[in-house]
Formats: sequence, structure tokens, C-alpha cells
Amino acid sequence: MRIGLIGAGRIGTFHATTLSRHRDVGSLIITDVDTARAQELADRLGETAAPGVDEIFTWGVDAVVITAATAAHAELIGRAARSGLPVFCEKPIAVDLHGTLNALAEVEAAGTVLQMGFQRRFDEGYAHARDALRSGRVGRLHTVRATTADQEPPPAAYLPLSGGIYRDGLVHDFDILRWVTGQEVAEVYATGSDAGQAMFREAGDVGTAAAVLTLEDGTLATVTAARQNGAGYDVRMELAGELDTIVVGLDDRTPIASTEPSGPPPADKPWTGFLERFALAYEAEVAAFVQVVRGERANPCDGRAALHSLRIAEACELSRLERRPVQLGEIAGARD
Repeated sequence: MRIGLIGAGRIGTFHATTLSRHRDVGSLIITDVDTARAQELADRLGETAAPGVDEIFTWGVDAVVITAATAAHAELIGRAARSGLPVFCEKPIAVDLHGTLNALAEVEAAGTVLQMGFQRRFDEGYAHARDALRSGRVGRLHTVRATTADQEPPPAAYLPLSGGIYRDGLVHDFDILRWVTGQEVAEVYATGSDAGQAMFREAGDVGTAAAVLTLEDGTLATVTAARQNGAGYDVRMELAGELDTIVVGLDDRTPIASTEPSGPPPADKPWTGFLERFALAYEAEVAAFVQVVRGERANPCDGRAALHSLRIAEACELSRLERRPVQLGEIAGARD
């Protein structure tokens, strides 16, 4: 199998490394707007660099992996669909609903595969939580508490391009909430704070965000995010039911400290970022894509999943701006 990879940045390098050593991948063609960066990565992996995106579609590949800048995702997805190629794309499809819906329409018209990069679905902790809910261990679920906190904020230049904290960061929490619980979000009420570094205000974004989500069965979920959490990279989900409470992301590297005299000690080596925390999950999602391309399994995370999560993010942003609860029915793109 020959795979074209577009985008040789941090996550592109990780995926290229995983694919290069996969037993079912014969070769990679790597390209990037920075041709020197693509060449360096290709040389390091013993793969082939291409001078541009056109070559990905003319040199004969069996599938495409998109890890380019967000602004290029929708166009590249459409081009791959028109070429009849299966695609793996890092989230998001686009930062707005219009671009997302257009790209999905192209994929559906072509009848091709689009697998989205929501890596938390491949994390063992989240998978075990999903199984626990379905086994009845928790009983009737009544409360979910989720958080995502980065140790360091992104560069200031990235913020205006990110789509905002709900679309860029919390969209992962929205996806995994749907996947773990099997429930859809009916209503959101969201707020945020731009206290802290001026770059958040200058980008029209917030550095800290919170939302209360009501699921269709009445379960309540609170979701919070922070762009700067000095203790480390903190991603957790707690699920409380009438029989038990379970937590994802609590281990000896969780960057929290107890104030109780008999509490556990603080993490000796706390998580520092998403590639470190979810390395195995990133590897597993790409391995799953190879299986999808080979016809060995169904698509585990299609483009509609990305649309559902983006709609929740859009509802949260509208709620924050208008300071009111927002029904998901108010947001376009509700077709199943």
C-alpha cells in the first residue's frame, strides 16, 4: 500500500513515523508547503518527498492522510474524494459548518471513505469507560465531568486561525462524550473568560471555557477547558451513576495534587502534551485507517462524527456570545 501524507508538521511527523513502520504500508509520499521540511522527514524515514500536493494525486497512491493546516482540510478532502481515494484527516474538516457540510457532500457523492482523527476513541481508558456504561456497572448515568487543559498555550499567531477554544480544543471532549455515552447533546449553556494573556482577547477568543450540556436522556455534563495549566497536560472524564463512579485519565502522571494529609503524592512526571498523553491512541487510529483501506474493518470515526461535534462547538460559541442556553436544533446540519 502506498499512502500520500500532506503536512509534515508535528502531528504529520508522528503519523508518518507510524505509517512508515507499519507492515501493510509499502511506501509513503510526503509533501508539505515547506518542501525542505518534507524532504527532511522523508529522508529520515527512508520515504519519498513530493514537491507539492499535485504529485500526491498523480504519482499513484492508495490513500491520503491529511495533516496540513486546518484551512486546507476541506479542499484536500474534496480533491481526494473526487479522485476516489480514502482519506484520514486530522480534525477539523473545516472551522465552519458551511465548509464542513460541503466537504461531507463531496465525500458522500463520491462514495469514498473519510476517517476523522479523534484519537481519544482509541485510548484504552475511554474504551473501558464506554464498556463499563454498557455493562451496567455505573447504573443510570446522571453526571459527566470532562476537562481538557493544556500545559502551555498555543502561539499567538495560531489563535485567530483555530476557530476558538470550543471548536479547536473542546471538540475532542464533545466527540468522546457522544462516543462514550451513546447520547446526543440536546442543549448547551457556555461561558468563557479572557482573563490572562492579552492574546486571547486580541484574537476574540477565551483562554478558559466552561459549558453545561444536557444530553437527550437528561444526563448533565460539565465540560471545561484551559489554554494554560502550569501543572501539566490534564485530560480527564468522570462518569457518575446511581451504582458507581468511574474516571478516565487518572494515573500516576495526572497533573493534580491532593491537599489531604493522607492523599496521594503529586505526579513525579506529569503529562506535558497531547502527543505524549495519547501516543498509543494516535498509533491505533492510524493502524485502524490502514485496516479500513484494506477492507478489514468498518470506518470507526466518519465525517458525520466530526459534524456532530462541530455543531456542539458552534452551539457553545453562540451561547457564550449571546449569554443564553442554545438548543442543538438551532444549529444547521442536523441530518443524521
